Amino acid sequence: MVERFSFGVNPITCHAWNKDRSQVALSPNNHEVHIYKREANDWRLINVLNQHDLRVTGIDWAPNTNRIVTCAADRNAYVWTQGSDGNWKPTLVLLRINRAATCVKWSPFENKFAVGSGARLISVCYFEKENDWWVSKHIKKPIRSTVTSLDWHPNNLILVAGLTDFKVRVFSAYIKLLEEPNDGGSPWCKKAGGPGSLGTLLAEFTNSPSGGGWVHGVSFSGDGNRICWVGHDSSISVADASRGMAVTKLRTEFLPFNTCTWVGPNNIVVAGHNCCPLLYTFDSSGQLSYSCKLDNSQKKEAGGLSAMRKFQSLDRQARIENDTALETVHQNAITGLCLYSGSKGAITKFSTSGIDGQLVVWDMNLLEKGIQNMRLN
Repeated sequence: MVERFSFGVNPITCHAWNKDRSQVALSPNNHEVHIYKREANDWRLINVLNQHDLRVTGIDWAPNTNRIVTCAADRNAYVWTQGSDGNWKPTLVLLRINRAATCVKWSPFENKFAVGSGARLISVCYFEKENDWWVSKHIKKPIRSTVTSLDWHPNNLILVAGLTDFKVRVFSAYIKLLEEPNDGGSPWCKKAGGPGSLGTLLAEFTNSPSGGGWVHGVSFSGDGNRICWVGHDSSISVADASRGMAVTKLRTEFLPFNTCTWVGPNNIVVAGHNCCPLLYTFDSSGQLSYSCKLDNSQKKEAGGLSAMRKFQSLDRQARIENDTALETVHQNAITGLCLYSGSKGAITKFSTSGIDGQLVVWDMNLLEKGIQNMRLN
């Protein structure tokens, strides 16, 4: 049901896949990006991208144009293109920020990307052919805190951001030089009568009236009409633009989540400090409910001893068991979640990376067969 791969003892900050999933780019919690190629059941290091000076905070790999974008705490972003010799050439992006870049995401059409930062703004970047470089336009107001996460609407014109001021904001990311303002009748643009100019605030949601903690992850649904987000108060929320911007929030009993994504029209997978991905369902009545834990692995009993024999051994030998292994595949917090197979809102496989240095691929179809009461719809 899962494929586990270990890439050493260093935490994996973030990861991204190429189009056919034969290669993966990941950062081992430093200034480098390592590119591995799959060979049977093993991975071989084929490239190291080391242009950044400080820790890499975001990676995204555009599947169709085969370009990698990276951002880091050194306030820079690079677009990497692969030459005929297989080596990757970096192009500096003019972000014009004075604080660390925190996250990066290609748009669905791969003609622009967005970079969040601690500079209290979002840089929407595109390629300027006349000068042969990547330039950025800023979304500033009403952002007054660090941008922690980003996601694009399927129409390529709308951007959602999660922030540390406990807010989720939906902005227009329309750039006149690149595209036509065709929003496809999106309910997010209904009030404004269209996508508007770059930076137009289309919607704003608070994680709770009393704050609710930083927003760690945001995600648009497959049709783009809903967004979900997770906060540091161990909550998961959904806003539905097709139902008058109705917001549903569910506080959970788990540790805080770091990331989330839609795996079906009504199914959301979240992951974070609980060390395992969890499935939630958003039904037609607008109710959000917990479905199941996707990690059904169980802790092995040490040496096959029963609980009674363990205590007898402790009594006779004054020996304490030091078994610190968790009952989950990941042995530490999950930091990233990526689509592996399928499409947004109809995912058949996804991958997670964590502080334990592991990369795990989860098969939703096999999980549905193996876990009782799990239903995807």
